[in-house]
Amino acid sequence: MAFTYVVLGAGRQGVALAYDLVKNCAAGRVVLADVDLAVAEQARERLRKLLPGQSCELVARRCDVSDVAAAAELMRGADAVLSAVPYRFNVGLTEAALSAQTSFSDLGGNTDVSRAQLRFHERARDVGVSIVPDCGLAPGLGNILAAHGVAALDEPQDVHVRCGGLPERPVGALGYKLVFNFDGLINEYSGCGEFLRDGQRVQVPALTELETIEFPEPLGRCEAAVTSGGTGTCAETFSGRLRTYDYKTVRYPGHFAIVRALFELGCLEERLTLADGTTVSPRAMLRRLLEERLAFPEVRDLVVLRCTVVGVHQGRPRTLTYELLDRHDEATGLTAMERTTAFPAALVAHLQARQEVEPGARPLEVCLPLEQYFSELPRHDIRVSLTAH
Repeated sequence: MAFTYVVLGAGRQGVALAYDLVKNCAAGRVVLADVDLAVAEQARERLRKLLPGQSCELVARRCDVSDVAAAAELMRGADAVLSAVPYRFNVGLTEAALSAQTSFSDLGGNTDVSRAQLRFHERARDVGVSIVPDCGLAPGLGNILAAHGVAALDEPQDVHVRCGGLPERPVGALGYKLVFNFDGLINEYSGCGEFLRDGQRVQVPALTELETIEFPEPLGRCEAAVTSGGTGTCAETFSGRLRTYDYKTVRYPGHFAIVRALFELGCLEERLTLADGTTVSPRAMLRRLLEERLAFPEVRDLVVLRCTVVGVHQGRPRTLTYELLDRHDEATGLTAMERTTAFPAALVAHLQARQEVEPGARPLEVCLPLEQYFSELPRHDIRVSLTAH
């Protein structure tokens, strides 16, 4: 059976989503929509070159996703819709999907937004469609692997997720290459991570609790610190069942000390009034500088993900460790961050299109068929190793 998918946002992640939908998700028609029609058309042409001989119909459309009625009209007739636009639009797009009576998923990134989407559960169930927020990398893949591990143990106790998108080697003053949207990065570095500690939900400030973490070459020794959004809704979902659930972002050593200094100096303030009364926007200036000076187009990226689930199984202590190391794909030009964010989300949309996700608006850690998802990841070129000891 051939499915119709709509991808909202035709930038980096949108192209990667469409690529995997066409290649691996039984797509008969994929609509790429963007507020800029030229961007959607360029994405379509790139995909045609990457996927020669494919019978799937690729369509470019203009859509302003802030217009809920227009978005709903675009979605009508689709088997599943994926959002690759900034998370602030996802509540309105959830309403649009319900109006269009189609299933919807997104790349997430903000837990408050996700919780607002989950309030549509009864309406989605009545309409007969599924709404699944937070389906990218983190939140997303890391939390699905955690849920897979929790389900595999008789008495799960602790979950630790560590994930990072990095240049293949440290570059520039931050040892970092900007691998996704600036606003998304700053959102991660702001606010608090929502964790479980001693079975209780707690808020832990971002950029704190620095730890050293070792990975196989080429990474070696790195550091990890608390960031916001990575746990998604898992702390709430597993409250009362787990003792610990936490998430930290991985960077090369020294990165977080500099980022903390930038925050403390006010470089991330939206508006700042100087002594002479002049108002400036430090964040706008920093955005421009980082986008220009952390591009490093000659340096390839990689993504590392480690999810550790600790507990008891068949009366004995047991630790499950999920590991992923992904790299830039020279054949397609897709970055590691694009691949590991988009391909797992495309798999969720394929499960939705096959009606293997029950109707309703529910967190991905409770609504997905976990064994099936895990077994199908390699077909999407996402290769996670699992060790148990």
